[in-house]
Amino acid sequence: MRLRVRLGYALLITAGFCAANQAAAQQANRDIARRAAIHPVSTASDMHLWLSRVPVTRAFPPDFETMLRDQASLYVIEMSTAPGCLPCADLWSKLLAFRARYGWQVRIIGAEEAMLRSGRLGLPWVGSPVAWVRAATDPNRMVPIAIGSDHGANIARNAWLAARMLTGARTAVGVRAMSKFTGIVGVRAPTSSNPKGR
Repeated sequence: MRLRVRLGYALLITAGFCAANQAAAQQANRDIARRAAIHPVSTASDMHLWLSRVPVTRAFPPDFETMLRDQASLYVIEMSTAPGCLPCADLWSKLLAFRARYGWQVRIIGAEEAMLRSGRLGLPWVGSPVAWVRAATDPNRMVPIAIGSDHGANIARNAWLAARMLTGARTAVGVRAMSKFTGIVGVRAPTSSNPKGR
């Protein structure tokens, strides 16, 4: 009987170690994937170097321009930003050009709201900038269109697809067609070990 009890404990402990090792391996894989997908930059040359590697959308649907202009009043683009963030300034300038061309509203949101949105959508918070298209009349219906800065053509394509998804196009189809998010984000401010500096 004692032998069975000991054997049972041994099996439980072994199973616990296996589960812990598997969880640690999964976390390590997620960390590796995240590091590969996120590119924090602190200089303009670094940002432009990463952007030079990002493919630019060249093929657009026939109704692209018309739909973006005709439905401008239905959507808002909102983005997060941070002080001294070069990719934030870059994305903002591209969103302003998009607004001038198509008439969409463009707004800034705070970091706390951006983190809450990312959590609701199951996105890891990677820093700023992140941009979303949302329905003008419903702040809870939104689609991310940029994580990090991107080329203007890709942002426009993603905004068009987000509008399609918000009006009923199947999400899986829209996400497959979207330009991949670049992950070119600003370097986070270092955390001070001095409580007064936090």
